[in-house]
Amino acid sequence: MEKIFCTYKLPDFVRKMLNGYDVKMNDENRQLSKKEIIKNANDSVAILSMLTDKIDREVIDGCPNLKVISNCAAGYDNVDIDYARKKDIAVTNVPGILTDSTADLAFGLLLATCRRIVEADRFTREGHFIGWRYDLLQGIELRDKALGIIGMGRIGRAVVKRALVFGMNILYHNRKPLSKEIEQKLSARYVSLERLLKESDIISLHVPLTEETHHLLSKKRLKMIKKTAYLINTSRGSVVDENALMEILENKEIAGAGLDVYENEPNVPERLKKLSNVVLLPHIGSATIETRENMLLKAAQNIKSVLNKKEPFSRVV
Repeated sequence: MEKIFCTYKLPDFVRKMLNGYDVKMNDENRQLSKKEIIKNANDSVAILSMLTDKIDREVIDGCPNLKVISNCAAGYDNVDIDYARKKDIAVTNVPGILTDSTADLAFGLLLATCRRIVEADRFTREGHFIGWRYDLLQGIELRDKALGIIGMGRIGRAVVKRALVFGMNILYHNRKPLSKEIEQKLSARYVSLERLLKESDIISLHVPLTEETHHLLSKKRLKMIKKTAYLINTSRGSVVDENALMEILENKEIAGAGLDVYENEPNVPERLKKLSNVVLLPHIGSATIETRENMLLKAAQNIKSVLNKKEPFSRVV
């Protein structure tokens, strides 16, 4: 019986979906090292991986029977795509499924940051609320504010739809402009990255992590952002130069930030934790019951399809 290794302990329905295969799971339900993945998957034909699992050349070489890497994420920057292709190993992902859940989270993070909701919750719990005050924890309204979207894919567009309900004005930057028809539908205006950074009141990142987008927001570009503006990142931590961002936040060169992702996850710098003008979340963009279940179903289906020589839901290579 062919073996499949799941890098986390997953619900029973995944095992049922993969009926007919010898399914092994990581019962410790923690992130495994590369050596631990190899030890568990060295005789497996498939790995069901998460975005935190580094499936690189070392892991691929350590699993000589591997036929498919099913990444349970929209992105796949954790997998060595080129080497998998060279070894004739299929790589699949699950795009589109997490669009609404991630857009909801991004906009919730935007609201929490701009209205200082988490700060206000902490203020109240710590017993500092002694009565209404005119200047207590003032944030900003969203109506008529310029929202700059960097990356106008599925999630970026879904965030725009939510922002329009709040009466926001939309600027965007993408690898290439959208069609005029889509721009009109989204009431969005294409601008250069530099102009977006200089003119936006709130900036929201929705790009994949690639060589081109690594530190897309460098120190130089972060310094272009208005002092009154906020930065929201629900894409990948390394899209932003984290050290430069911390320095800029500490010096109050921008108003604040809402972060769901970090450059060296799961490590969150103490410098970030100390800042009151930052809202920090533990990479939960897709963390709804409905989305996570659907992602796992599609990831399992991808494995079955490849092993049965059928076209999977979404193939990367």
